[in-house]
Amino acid sequence: MKRPIIVFDLDGTLIDTAPDLLDSLNHSLAAGALAAVDAVGFRRFVGQGARVMIERAYAAARRELPAEEHDRLFALFLDHYDAGIPGKSRPYPGVLEAIARFEDAGFALAVCTNKYQASSLALIEALGLTKHFTAIAGQDVFPFRKPDSRHLLKTIELAGGDPGRALMVGDSQTDIDTAKAAGIPVVAVDFGYTDRHVREFEPSAIISHFDELTLELAKRLMDAAG
Repeated sequence: MKRPIIVFDLDGTLIDTAPDLLDSLNHSLAAGALAAVDAVGFRRFVGQGARVMIERAYAAARRELPAEEHDRLFALFLDHYDAGIPGKSRPYPGVLEAIARFEDAGFALAVCTNKYQASSLALIEALGLTKHFTAIAGQDVFPFRKPDSRHLLKTIELAGGDPGRALMVGDSQTDIDTAKAAGIPVVAVDFGYTDRHVREFEPSAIISHFDELTLELAKRLMDAAG
């Protein structure tokens, strides 16, 4: 019998990677002779991957970004980021306790992220979390990625979870849209990487701390969806 499953996004949901993403963004921008982005300004750029961050930084500076230069800076970003893993990145408060809570209750746990697979695996392993997840699916594991619902559904299948007893946890419109398209309830954290509050995207529930991700909440949302 397939187990109920919780599927997590990674950056901005399980792990606060912002300090390292910012460092790598500024490393690549320096190579393009752009001024560094500060932690406050960074929030306007983050949330849809390194390519988009670089693109948004150039747009904010009103600088043209030719395709070849974009590719060069993206490669610099990835090299810098991967070389520094785990850097300053850490699980959000309450993550380890939430993982233990659902493991003890017999849930499968998985990660569905638009981060590249190699970077995702390296980060999760470096933080000692790999053993908790029956599947980890980055953007290049399947020929489609969030917000395509198949990324989430195939992750659930890979993890041996029950799509009829599944819950997505994420921090962005992309996560929320993905879960809705898959017919799966979604809990949005309100501390992640988005320039608009997650309430605007109408998730099934919103939490401000992982202590609020309870078994009761998960079961209630699953029952309502079923």
